[in-house]
Amino acid sequence: MIRSLVFALSLSFAVPAAAQTRAPLVLAAASLQESLTAAAEAWAKAGHPKPVLSFAASSVLARQVEAGGGADLFVSADQEWMDALAAKRLIVANTRVTFLGNRLVVVAAKGNPVRIPVRPPAALARVLTAGPLAMADAPVPAGRYAEAALRSLGVWTAVAPKVVRGDSVRAALVLVERGAAPLGIVYATDARASSMVRIAGVFPASSHPAITYPIARIAGSRNPEGEAFRRFLVSAKGKAIFVRYGFTAR
Repeated sequence: MIRSLVFALSLSFAVPAAAQTRAPLVLAAASLQESLTAAAEAWAKAGHPKPVLSFAASSVLARQVEAGGGADLFVSADQEWMDALAAKRLIVANTRVTFLGNRLVVVAAKGNPVRIPVRPPAALARVLTAGPLAMADAPVPAGRYAEAALRSLGVWTAVAPKVVRGDSVRAALVLVERGAAPLGIVYATDARASSMVRIAGVFPASSHPAITYPIARIAGSRNPEGEAFRRFLVSAKGKAIFVRYGFTAR
């Protein structure tokens, strides 16, 4: 009788502990799809619940955080959207780490031999305005980086009427893959992830703000697995996974 009671009590205490171990929910910039998925798989193989990943434009995800929803981590493709959440105290400040970098490139469909002359401005504008130019929407980090680069190189006024927008950097990539635009401005890692495009030109790093990826725990998160996964991602082992997909470690 006593043994049965002890066994029953041990089960009653074990259930809440198990219930607390749940997979973290991560909101991440669209450009991280392949790399973060690989990192989540590596984390799961180490014996942890496999993180649930939600990919979209950083602007869209930041608004989701503002609206609530129970996510644990946010990974942005720029500092501005993380700053916006920090200003509203929606992230845990001391968990914010900038851990990745990227490059901005022009892509063309495989088989399109075009090369992008960065200078002089007239030559660059002539190539970029030969047809629609795919870019991410203005609030999206990739769209802002692209516009900054084109302004810096003195061609934005000429190019702007030719721009067709996607709601994320991956949507801009799809426009080139499907032939809706002959050229598109995306991250180098997006170009690497697609078998249908090639890099036709690389923007000088000095032509736009540094492309950086901060990560932070969302203020409402109480899931210890979320913080554990965040620490893994910013560790040397975690960063090495992203480097394999073309990102730079910071």
